Amino acid sequence: MSDIPIAPGTRIGHVHLKVADLDRAIGFYVGVLGFQLMQRFGTQAAFLSAGGYHHHIGLNTWESLGGSSPPPGSTGLFHTAILYPERADLADALRRLIAAGIPLDGASDHGVSEALYLRDPDQNGVELYWDRPGAEWPRDAAGKLAMFTARLDLKALLAA
Repeated sequence: MSDIPIAPGTRIGHVHLKVADLDRAIGFYVGVLGFQLMQRFGTQAAFLSAGGYHHHIGLNTWESLGGSSPPPGSTGLFHTAILYPERADLADALRRLIAAGIPLDGASDHGVSEALYLRDPDQNGVELYWDRPGAEWPRDAAGKLAMFTARLDLKALLAA
C-alpha cells in the first residue's frame, strides 16, 4: 500500500446505475431533477448531464431489465450524491421534488453541506446537496474538520 495520496484534482466523473425500467428512470432524473438527456441507446441505456457534459449519470438495463431492488442487508451503492453549485439550486431541487410528490428519506445539515436524501424509482439512494464555502466549514480547536449531522430547516432552504 502506498502512503502517497491521490492527485488532489482527482474527482468522480459519473455514476452508472442499473435500472429496471429505462423510461421510468429517465422520467425521474430528467423530468423531476432536470438533467439533460445527452444520448440514448434504444431501450437499453441513456446518458444524462448537467450543463452539457457528455454524462454525469448513465442508466442501463443491461443486467437489470424488469429487475428488483437489492434487498436490505445486501451490499451495493448506498447513494449517489449530486452536488449543486449554490444553496438556491438545492432549494430548486427541493421544489421539484415537492411538485412531483417525491418523499424525502431525510434532510441534514452537516456543517460543511446541506443535504436532501431520497430514493429514485429503482430505490437507489440519492443525496442532493450543496457545499458551504470551505472558510465556513466547522473546525475543532486543533483546526481539524468537525462535521456533524443536524436537522435541516426545509422552510429556510425553500426561502433561499
